[in-house]
Amino acid sequence: MNLTDAAYQSEPGGPLDVDRDLYGRIGSSTHGRELVDSFVLPIRSGLAWEVPAGHVCRIVTIEGPQVADLNLWNLHDPRERLWASRTRQLQSAHVSTFDRLWSTLPFLRPLVTITGDSLAGYGRDREGGRVHDLLGTRCDPYVNQMLGGVPFDYHCHSNLTRAVRPWHLTEFDVHDVLNVFQCTGLNERDEYFMRTCPASKGDYFEFFAEIDLLAALSTCPGGDLSVPMFGPHAGDAESVCRPLGIEVYSVPDDALVGWRPPQRAAYAQDHGLAARAWA
Repeated sequence: MNLTDAAYQSEPGGPLDVDRDLYGRIGSSTHGRELVDSFVLPIRSGLAWEVPAGHVCRIVTIEGPQVADLNLWNLHDPRERLWASRTRQLQSAHVSTFDRLWSTLPFLRPLVTITGDSLAGYGRDREGGRVHDLLGTRCDPYVNQMLGGVPFDYHCHSNLTRAVRPWHLTEFDVHDVLNVFQCTGLNERDEYFMRTCPASKGDYFEFFAEIDLLAALSTCPGGDLSVPMFGPHAGDAESVCRPLGIEVYSVPDDALVGWRPPQRAAYAQDHGLAARAWA
């Protein structure tokens, strides 16, 4: 037994064993798709949008490298949302095609399955960096004020907070993110690092909605992260910030054969807290 193997094992036919034939078909069925929504997300801003179950959503680097912070909620119950730490355990710290993004307790089910990633072949670079990370979280004005001593209203936390206000959500609903197109890792001192985004114009990251979703995305004020945000070499990164494109597509019915929306977690007990049955 190798105790450095994955703690949560994917057994054939088990709950962590994704149907690659199904999701490969969904990801490759691009010619039969119908575009149902599209927009451009400007630099240093955030927007939220709905993705119906059974649809795919594609994030595109329309002008060049740009990292982005993604949040996901159940459209009908925002208490169910992306659980980054459990996804790290059930999938990996950096995700790509066929990985899934899981929701919080007591729901614990895949919110999305990744069906397309033009950077899937990036792998691990010489410094140990990988793309699309769940290691870190969103930049925020509180850390910025603490480390830099000045306020700034366009960090990803603030962008996401403004984005979800039309859905009556607040910054308490904004949560740990998937950093799309971001290249990160842990250095020899086990410290989190961020490298320059390796994406090029036209790269994309695509996910399939397993349930009706509210998604929100922030174009990070650090842009492609080629300019450090903190430390002695920090500078203004506005010149390396670029917009992103968002596209939502319906999927042809024949590509969805065999797909069923996931059910919430089967455990429905009381955690051993039942009241004593008095005689």
